[in-house]
Amino acid sequence: MMRFGVIGTNWITEEFIRSGKEIEGFSLAAVYSRTEERARSFAQTHGAPLIFTDVESMAASKEIDAVYIASPNSFHARQAIQCMKQGLHVLCEKPLASNANEARAMVAAARESGVLLMEAVKSTLAPNFRAIQDNLPKLGKNRRYFAGNCQYSSRYDAYKQGTVLNAFDPAFSNGAMMDIGIYCLYPMVVLFGKPSSVKGEAIMLDSGVDGEGSILMKYEDKEAVVIYSKISDSFLPAEIQGEDATMVIDKINHLKKIEIRYRDGRVEDVTRPQTSQLMHYEIREFMELVQKGLLESPTNSHENTLIAMEIMDEVRKQVGLAYPADRSNAD
Repeated sequence: MMRFGVIGTNWITEEFIRSGKEIEGFSLAAVYSRTEERARSFAQTHGAPLIFTDVESMAASKEIDAVYIASPNSFHARQAIQCMKQGLHVLCEKPLASNANEARAMVAAARESGVLLMEAVKSTLAPNFRAIQDNLPKLGKNRRYFAGNCQYSSRYDAYKQGTVLNAFDPAFSNGAMMDIGIYCLYPMVVLFGKPSSVKGEAIMLDSGVDGEGSILMKYEDKEAVVIYSKISDSFLPAEIQGEDATMVIDKINHLKKIEIRYRDGRVEDVTRPQTSQLMHYEIREFMELVQKGLLESPTNSHENTLIAMEIMDEVRKQVGLAYPADRSNAD
């Protein structure tokens, strides 16, 4: 039995709990929230026996084995390090941190404490991502990776009415790239590694975050194009283009259908069966790694996480997107 504490009482935490309860050995043991009322209500709804309003107290309680962190991005590093210092394994929502410096500090804390730290990017652990990896050679020489994640946010309506919610507040290290652009970047890094050059553009909002943006990246023999937005929608599939064929992926963050379209007109469906709840696969991966005594995911690895964070740091530098957390690191 693996006893989880959760930090964050939002919809993504509810999805985590629902998915976790489908997995043998998963147990929800504790809920943290800043207010006792919210913690108690959430715990009662989901059957958690313990509540906390202080992360340090929860980490030191000896009643949990691991923690799932789904708080605002700006809190990830501090909360994760607090938990890891107490010997807790950490599954932390994407992006892992506000910037690469914070991510490096988290990795160092994990290694020092001998615990597992994994970024919760669910798509790269799904069966259909493995289908992408296994079938890449059929494309011939890969020449271009293209992925987009453009979803008009309901919170943008509030923003236009003058209410700046967390999703558009730089104090929480938020914005379009950090929130949904990472779903395009992280698979690219897992598949192809670190690009040799990065060029970013963005439409900045008055609040100080990016509403939408695009990134052009260069590898030795291919390029990668990523687009993302929280202020408009897109219905384009993702593609990996090779000299012999092109792989067409319905949505890079959902991976429901994967086809290979060959130059001679043939179409091969390489889609694999998988549950619609992709979080199931990240929780299972995390629990199996802990049970095996492994301290790093081979897919959502520390290296891949750091490369993705470094790309986002570079894009933010180019477009003038700064967070208070960046100043804290500099200090």
